[in-house]
Amino acid sequence: MKKDKKWYQKISNWLIIAISVILVPILVINIWIMIQANNNKDEIPSVFGYKPFIVLSGSMETKIFKGDLILTKIVDPKTLKVNDIIAFRDAEDTVTTHRIIDIVERDGENYFITKGDNNQTQDENAVEYDDVEGIFVLRFPGMGSIMNSLSKPTTIIILLLGITLVFIIGFSISTKKQRELERQEFLEYKRMKEEQEKASSSTKKKTSKKS
Repeated sequence: MKKDKKWYQKISNWLIIAISVILVPILVINIWIMIQANNNKDEIPSVFGYKPFIVLSGSMETKIFKGDLILTKIVDPKTLKVNDIIAFRDAEDTVTTHRIIDIVERDGENYFITKGDNNQTQDENAVEYDDVEGIFVLRFPGMGSIMNSLSKPTTIIILLLGITLVFIIGFSISTKKQRELERQEFLEYKRMKEEQEKASSSTKKKTSKKS
């Protein structure tokens, strides 16, 4: 009888695992961020001290690209130094991610002079400590576009239905294979029992003839 594959040898199981590991955490984090944003519209949502941002321009190429998802860590602005990449609120209250090229003092207060790596000139306005959202720590290429799509309620519903459907199909396939395996084992057991009974019956007849 053909030996059944182990769970880690089945493509369907790996497909379910891949979807769970990649899409489910993204969806959960995105929903959490949406809830925080709705509860407090004046603050940027954070997850364990990290704030995700979707890059909407190419001002930091070739370090950070448009459509990327970046993570910034909340830090004390006093610890920042020249060459750090920071996310901050600009004069239009939009979050921008640029590099610190200088730190200046004005009227006893320190300010950051910033510039996008791909820009020809520095930013027009200096950045105050209170405007700093965090320091850049990591980027996920292209994930910003995906997160942007996942922020739409319709997409979330479709994705949840899709994930549920994949799990149902995977479970059904696995269950069907298990039932088929059990049926084959039962038929094999039944065949062996019949052969044993025939062999036993034949032995008894031979014994009876000899007597």
